Amino acid sequence: MKQKKTLVLGASDNPSRYSYLAVQRLRQHGHPVVAIGRKHTLVGDTTVETEKIPFTDIDTVTVYLNPVHQQEYYDYILSLKPRRIIFNPGAENEELETLARQQGIEPIEACTLVLLSTNQY
Repeated sequence: MKQKKTLVLGASDNPSRYSYLAVQRLRQHGHPVVAIGRKHTLVGDTTVETEKIPFTDIDTVTVYLNPVHQQEYYDYILSLKPRRIIFNPGAENEELETLARQQGIEPIEACTLVLLSTNQY
């Protein structure tokens, strides 16, 4: 299985949040994970950053922010040149999906946890 370096945008250290579970499950499936959230913290052994760090080799950005909070990240996400952006339930954003398509980035409306559990990630 090909490892897909993934940025979890909207990561939380709250175990009841889907973004927390996504970081954990991605790691369990062997994918390298980087994370950005509101506070600098840890999810397992993954550091959650608060700054827009220019990560390299990002395959997938999985978004756990509502569309209003995504706006400040548009340029940042596109600058990473990921292969795809996964918009998790509640994060669907037509504006960013259009921008992504214009840059040759595949937007997907799906749940990262479901994709992982069904081996479609």
